[in-house]
Amino acid sequence: MTRKEFIGATFVAVACSALPSISTFAAEATGRALAVPSARHLEWADCEIGVIIHQDVQVYEPSYEWYKQMGYTPDPSVFNPSSLDTDQWIETAKAAGAKYAVLVAKHCSGFSLWPTKAHDYSVASSPWKGGKGDVVADFIASCRKFGIKPGIYASTGANARLMVASNKISDTAKWSAYLDVVKTQLTELWTNYGELFEIWFDGGNLPPDKGGREIEDLLLRLQPNAIVFQGNPARMTSLRWCGNEDARMPEVSWNRSNIGTDSDGTNDGSDPSTYAGDFDGKFWVPAEADTPNRERKHAFQSGWMWHPDEDAYVYPAETLLEKYFMSVGRGANLLVGMVIDDRGLVPDADVREFRRFGELLKKLEASRVAYTKGGAHDYLCLDVPEGVHPNLVSVREDLRKGERVKTWDLWGYDGTKWHTICHETGMGHRRFVSFHPRDYRRYMLVARDHRGEGAAEIVDFALYDFRMR
Repeated sequence: MTRKEFIGATFVAVACSALPSISTFAAEATGRALAVPSARHLEWADCEIGVIIHQDVQVYEPSYEWYKQMGYTPDPSVFNPSSLDTDQWIETAKAAGAKYAVLVAKHCSGFSLWPTKAHDYSVASSPWKGGKGDVVADFIASCRKFGIKPGIYASTGANARLMVASNKISDTAKWSAYLDVVKTQLTELWTNYGELFEIWFDGGNLPPDKGGREIEDLLLRLQPNAIVFQGNPARMTSLRWCGNEDARMPEVSWNRSNIGTDSDGTNDGSDPSTYAGDFDGKFWVPAEADTPNRERKHAFQSGWMWHPDEDAYVYPAETLLEKYFMSVGRGANLLVGMVIDDRGLVPDADVREFRRFGELLKKLEASRVAYTKGGAHDYLCLDVPEGVHPNLVSVREDLRKGERVKTWDLWGYDGTKWHTICHETGMGHRRFVSFHPRDYRRYMLVARDHRGEGAAEIVDFALYDFRMR
């Protein structure tokens, strides 16, 4: 049998010869309905990789650091990129394997990349395109052109131009005026550019009972289908943060959570399910794991913004793949930062590594040596060709009924008896687990502990012989 014939070879239930004694069981019911994903959650999870794109006035005035210079912001005249090309941004994102992109339309300086009517600190007051440009509109058009789902970062808690930081301002009258700015800008972003796939709140939102705007009502009216990062956890399309900016999920993590991120972006820190999730959590709030594309410890503003002479800090593609395994490989989505330089382009060094990352993902897929679709099965078997020694397993659970598989095993058969290769907790949308190569010809996935009646629902089971280099 050729290697190609082995790909897709499926052995289920009775076809697994010389089976060991298998004891699988369904977990007891909790007495209440378990949280399940919305259709939008499922669509978002299937994307797996996105980018978040940063472009602000500090790119053009590199000495500016908003959090150290409250009361000062660069003049809008500094924003004048010579070659701004959103097609180049999105083409690069697509080459990296991204399926969606989030544009930071207004970061903490307050400078707005669209001609907002809320104030004059925007592209409309810059010399770029004679004040007639609109980066948000160009970004949306490029996303549509390349088949990338568009998102908008819409931070509401910081605006250095208006002296707001961490949802705080000293002058009550000015706070009221700021809330009007927030409402005007969100209404523009959520009305003028079509349906958005994801809306990104950096640090959440201050709810009305804490002095904030009625953002939840605005969302439901203007963008009811958008996935919302750091939105109200009770909302059927909200996401939670992974708890760090290294795209590092806990090894055991769940899509359900008890609190996710509160609607004001805070939590009291007493609930460990905030970042790892909770198998019995009451909300379906999956995690999005974000990371800059440049070294956080050394690059300007933790690597989120371009700065001259920092190409040496660009993460190599191999590091991005490691982050992929720590995020997507643990059931989350990976959101990679993309800096834009003072030309208005993704820098050449970053483009190179993004493309190499995409190539590594293709290499990973090409290294698959055995695969089967799943279904309602508590165990599945795969054979591999003689001389092939896989070192990586991928398993995926059908989440339409929620997250049901709690623990699972991978076993290998040496021709005489079965051996445990790994015992894992959590499967979710996707789980990658590496292991030392063995001289086994047959492997078996066992959904050991799962919730609900009937067999576990597995999307697929795959083995890889993968070497990064």
